[in-house]
Amino acid sequence: VLFSQTKTVGTWTVWQVVLLTGTSNFIQQIYQALFLVNCTNLSELVRTGRMDFLLLLPVNTRFLVSTRQVDLPSFANAAFAVCVMLYAAGRLHLHPTVAQLTGFGALCLAGLLVHYSLMFMLATVCFWTVRAQGIVWGYYNLFNIARMPDEAFRGAFKAVFTFALPVLLVSNVPARVLADKLTSPTAWLVLLGLGVIWALISEWFWRFSVRRYTSAST
Repeated sequence: VLFSQTKTVGTWTVWQVVLLTGTSNFIQQIYQALFLVNCTNLSELVRTGRMDFLLLLPVNTRFLVSTRQVDLPSFANAAFAVCVMLYAAGRLHLHPTVAQLTGFGALCLAGLLVHYSLMFMLATVCFWTVRAQGIVWGYYNLFNIARMPDEAFRGAFKAVFTFALPVLLVSNVPARVLADKLTSPTAWLVLLGLGVIWALISEWFWRFSVRRYTSAST
């Protein structure tokens, strides 16, 4: 529908946008496979008091909370997203180098770290509200914004979703690497930097939130 009205979105052509969509879906599905269920279940651990048993175990509690369950079907969806990227790359006649593929993988990991840090931090709100699933799913729905080229947005909206909630950077920067659209290292440095910053903030907020926990078990 979009490209029936125009040939480009900013400097993005139709198959470059398809490549971006595949990249966004790939990151989203890997995140969903590893972390989404665990983030949404944190509220139940707090509400039922099962968090008590996790806190007593001689293992990092955040690690246990974050990795208790894996959503295997999401890996199949991620594989489909890879097929979409390969098809789009074929239509664009792209031949990424080893360096590009390595950079793409590293930036996808940075994007996963950003999403995980932000969503886990939102999930820890349950230590105050008990139930925080709505907040977690609200952020998850913002993933849809990442399917669009960053050049489609302007002003405050673009600034917020580039730096405060960097969902645009998470998929746009890796896709730019594959599509040879990255003209300077600034974008990937910003993404890597935000990944580290949000990971540190998320860890601090987790520790602060756990101190608020009062057992609900009987």
